Formats: sequence, structure tokens, C-alpha cells
Amino acid sequence: MKTIAIIGAGLGLGLSIAKKFGAQGFKVALVSRNTEKLEIITNELKSLNIVARSYVADITDLNALKQALLAAKKDLGSIDVLKFSPYAGWSNFTDILETTPASVLEQVNSIVLPAVLSVNEVLPDMISNGSGAILFTTGISAMFPLPSLGNGGIVMSGLRNYATNLHNELKEKGVFVGHLSIGTFIQAGTAGDPDIIAEAWYNLYEKKHSFEETFPKGIDPTKL
Repeated sequence: MKTIAIIGAGLGLGLSIAKKFGAQGFKVALVSRNTEKLEIITNELKSLNIVARSYVADITDLNALKQALLAAKKDLGSIDVLKFSPYAGWSNFTDILETTPASVLEQVNSIVLPAVLSVNEVLPDMISNGSGAILFTTGISAMFPLPSLGNGGIVMSGLRNYATNLHNELKEKGVFVGHLSIGTFIQAGTAGDPDIIAEAWYNLYEKKHSFEETFPKGIDPTKL
């Protein structure tokens, strides 16, 4: 059985990704700072006969994140798929005219540094095995500048740059790197239902036909 590690697992997209990959036979390692949410997710996955383990870590604490991934590898074996998609909420974004060094640094500490640390922890095994996948979820500001997401856009576009470089370096080594940029609110029962997004993610992972896509496909930036 393969293992997927979901960094920043929550009750929305994180749970849907876990259910989708778990239904395909994956063991699931869940990393989040919220103990209660982790317990809810783990119990739901176990009720579906999906092997799941949770690891409490604030991803802005890089040492705690590293220990969580080390524990996951010890418990479940090497990580075959790394899914990175933490989301702290709209309240952490600042308009471009109100963006400060502190607000940008907060996003760097919450997104870019944990992403790099997570990749560092799983990539050596993937390269050694000649297989694996690293999947990054961002907001649409990673691709199209939005003034209302000033600090987030700076950091999300940086994460996309990092993902692109990884893709270019790893595509000949058997390791797939994917990027999905989401341009809709994630909410059950809507066009942005997390189960639908999880399906799109698994399709991109399984077919590996492109490095990145938007969700929904074909977003018109002039209408954002």
C-alpha cells in the first residue's frame, strides 16, 4: 500500500483528498495543528476502512513538522505522495495597499518554508525509488495578481515558482510534481465542493498529463 501525507489537513479539501486517495488503497498520514479536527477526520476515514494516522504539528514550527513527517514514515513507511495545501483563512490576507513586511513574512512562514521542509523530508526516498508525487494546492493569486490578496499573492506565486522548478528538475527522475490553483470558494454543495476538487486532483495525479491546472478549468482572470 502506498502512503499519502496531507500537510495542513482540514475538514474540507484535506478530508476529501484523504477519502479519494484512501479509496484507491492509500494509507493516509494527516498533519495539522488542530487535534479535534484530526480526530474527526481520522475517525471518518477509519469508518471507511481507510488506514489513517494523525500527527499534531503547527506547520510554522519547522522542527515539529519535521518530527511529524519522521513519525509518519516510521508508522506507515516512505511517503509516496506529499499533498501540501495549508489554509489559514481569508483573515490572514491583506490588500496590496495595506501589505507590510510583517504580513508577507507571516505568509512565508505559513506556506513557503513548511513546503520546502516537507519536500526535503520526502524527496530523497522518492528519488531513490524512482517514483512519487508532490502536489501543491494554491489560490488563484498564484497565477493571476489580485489586489485584495496582496501578501498571499506574493507568497503563492513564489510557491508556484518553487513547484515549477521542482517539476522541471524531477520529471526525468520519476517524481511527478503537480500544481492546482483554485479560483473558487471551497464549500460543500457548490461548484467548489471539496469532493469535486479532490476528484480533479486525483485525475491530475493519476494521468500526469500536465504540471498544473486551474479549478475550475479555463479561468478568465478578467472576471476574478
